[in-house]
Amino acid sequence: MAIKEKASPVLPTVQQLEAELKREKYRGRYWKMLRGTVAVLVVVAATAVLISNLLLPILRIYGSSMTPTLVNGNIVAAVRSGTYQRGDIIAFYYNNKILVKRVVGMPGEWVDMDESGNVTIDGEPLEEPYLTEKALGECDIELPYQVPEGRYFVMGDHRSVSSDSRSSQVGCVSEEQIVGKLLFRLWPLDEIGPIE
Repeated sequence: MAIKEKASPVLPTVQQLEAELKREKYRGRYWKMLRGTVAVLVVVAATAVLISNLLLPILRIYGSSMTPTLVNGNIVAAVRSGTYQRGDIIAFYYNNKILVKRVVGMPGEWVDMDESGNVTIDGEPLEEPYLTEKALGECDIELPYQVPEGRYFVMGDHRSVSSDSRSSQVGCVSEEQIVGKLLFRLWPLDEIGPIE
């Protein structure tokens, strides 16, 4: 009876081992680089969302209450500043919506309007070069009106259609309601630039 010899296992050559090691190294580097890239993208996206929500909100304009300065469909950037001046355009929360209006009266000032829509602040006429037409519009508050401390009297630039501080429903805007001051128009592209 003849004894069968066991076939010895075929060992890979040095070149085959080097090629396999190289392939495994490449695979490890590929997955490591992919994980790193995904991690960087997630951090960048999270940072962009935080900045846009907390520091630089991006808003879309709906309606015509700020015509001609801002029109329906404009996209603008606001900045949370904490200090607002007369003439600033601000965005603020009202009834789960964000409204955009111009600051006309500061805390403690007396605001008055005549039937033609001419505004006076503490008895001095207010220059409003941004208006195309003046109108009293919807006004159910008693004039002259003293702006409460810590609040701002705001009005839209299209006075005949704007619901703003002249309406007792909207009233004056507190600092807690303010989203930010509108500084920059982002859309449409042909109008990109600072908001005046």
